[in-house]
Amino acid sequence: MHARLAPEDEAVLDELKALTGRSDSEIVRRGLRLVAEEEKRRRSALTLAGKSVGRFTAGPRDLSTSKAHLEGFGE
Repeated sequence: MHARLAPEDEAVLDELKALTGRSDSEIVRRGLRLVAEEEKRRRSALTLAGKSVGRFTAGPRDLSTSKAHLEGFGE
């Protein structure tokens, strides 16, 4: 694999090598695994809302089209 790094990224890689004693390849492999784990943990807003979705029956149905609710918005 070949990667083009900006000078700032090369400096970060050099610092990580000095701090950890690991090779370029080890650092890249570990970084890939960390990014993959992070992506797996991402959840949608719907998932985060959980059981509260659809539970609220009272209140205005659509705030974006109600002029009364938009009065003063952005002032």
